[in-house]
Amino acid sequence: MGSVTGAGVAEITNQLEYDDEVEYHAGRKLYDLARGHDPRPWCLTVSFTHPHDPYVARRKYWDLYADCAHLDPEVPPIPYAEQDPHSKRLLDSCDRDKFDITDEDVRRSRRAYFANISYIDDKIGELLDILERTRQEAVILFVSDHGDMLGERGMWFKMSFFEGSARVPLMIAAPGLKAGRIDTPVSTLDVTPTLADLAGISLDEVLPWTDGESLVGLAKGEERTTPVAMEYAAEGSYAPLVGLRYGKWKYTRCALDPDQLFDLEADPQELRNLAGDPAHKGTLDQLRAKSEARWDLAAFDAEVRQSQARRWVVYEALRNGSYYPWDYQPLQQASERYMRNHMNLDTLEGNQRFPRGE
Repeated sequence: MGSVTGAGVAEITNQLEYDDEVEYHAGRKLYDLARGHDPRPWCLTVSFTHPHDPYVARRKYWDLYADCAHLDPEVPPIPYAEQDPHSKRLLDSCDRDKFDITDEDVRRSRRAYFANISYIDDKIGELLDILERTRQEAVILFVSDHGDMLGERGMWFKMSFFEGSARVPLMIAAPGLKAGRIDTPVSTLDVTPTLADLAGISLDEVLPWTDGESLVGLAKGEERTTPVAMEYAAEGSYAPLVGLRYGKWKYTRCALDPDQLFDLEADPQELRNLAGDPAHKGTLDQLRAKSEARWDLAAFDAEVRQSQARRWVVYEALRNGSYYPWDYQPLQQASERYMRNHMNLDTLEGNQRFPRGE
């Protein structure tokens, strides 16, 4: 929770430095692709960390939100005793008792988060501008891996199936797709089959590894009838959580906890768990059956624990003797970059200039 109590302004942080570097290298790559030395189609992943905790932003972006009307959460903190079991675990994992979170801490955290959305907007805008200036045609897909509770219900960060954490932006710009907003729930699992569909690539050889579906049909007006699946087995969980979003309904199941059922049209803040309401027993039974058909929670739990044990063995082994990380280490050949004495200047300038000119 130090991310909350420490929210504010800084001109450089670990994560700002990281995202500045991502933008720089991505821009260089786009210019390099524009030169056309490699005729193959390309796909570029540009992965930023912001917006994210710690809630720290540059003054330029912080000042944009001085008068923001959304610095206070819509749902005030829910007392610990009234939280659902998983939310209690998350609060405990954040050492909630060691921090006194003030209303001003909350407002500063949310302000910094909003500011960093604008920071990332600028970075993506610069990359899109390079594409336009170098006249490269590309399908653009923007997506996030998680949201942030940002003090709603007294909760922070991700790790939850509540909308603030689990609902993310997903935007696609591609030839043949009309501009517009589609409110049908979809999944990040759909990204790979969607990109493959847009690129005309068959995934038959890797199915069923791609556990999603193309969104191209939905974007063109077709109906989606399959539920959106969610699963979580990481920080703050003692057993896997799984969930289904099916139309207006969200159903959550965990072997340790009571079921949860929310009607997101009538209750967008997810304040009324309908799982125990006899009037919704039919919906609950239907979604529970769909969940049980998809997940064996006992097997899921066993697989997670087996994976943890294996990775722990590897972790320990890698730290015996001379340790060398498995992290990707990008190689740069300095003698082949920019201009060196063994290069022909005219040839170099001709190859590296875009457009090349006369």
